[in-house]
Amino acid sequence: MMGAVTDSMAERTGRSVDEWVTAVNASGVDPLDQKAVRRWLKDVHGVPQNSQWAIAFAAAEAAGWKRPSSEGYADTLYSGAKAPLRPLHDAVVRLALAQGDDAEAQGRGTYIPVVRKSQFAAVAPGPRGTLRVGLRYRGSVPDERRLEPAKGFAQATHWVHLPGDTDPDDVDWLEPLLGEAYRQNG
Repeated sequence: MMGAVTDSMAERTGRSVDEWVTAVNASGVDPLDQKAVRRWLKDVHGVPQNSQWAIAFAAAEAAGWKRPSSEGYADTLYSGAKAPLRPLHDAVVRLALAQGDDAEAQGRGTYIPVVRKSQFAAVAPGPRGTLRVGLRYRGSVPDERRLEPAKGFAQATHWVHLPGDTDPDDVDWLEPLLGEAYRQNG
């Protein structure tokens, strides 16, 4: 999607990505502060959201920023007080990736999505020391008492919250839930 946004940037905004990067650098906004760049683009120039993200990424990369890997994003998510959740996170992501050779863990600032043709699972620290596992169902929903309708989390239609003290070896019950989400998003 970012490629399509970048390719049509001049048509939609009147400037190419390179021209926007030059404008960001001349503005005084720190190009490594992508949130500030997006805010400036919106407030000062009325740039649409997807274009804001593409320009902010390009400006940050031009200033030396390297997008973290999914492991890098997970390292950030599970630092400090949330560090004890990392082994549980890793166990759930491994189980999601085992659904098929085309499953891929990606990185986001607030969660780790697992994607096939589209995202079918998302894993992140949850409330009150839990691990949140979001699942995206496009059709039938498995009958599992711990599965609840999701509320605004990472394209998930349903989720489960695993207590932080869950043994990482005790997550196999999630396999049929992940399997169904995988099948419905391929």
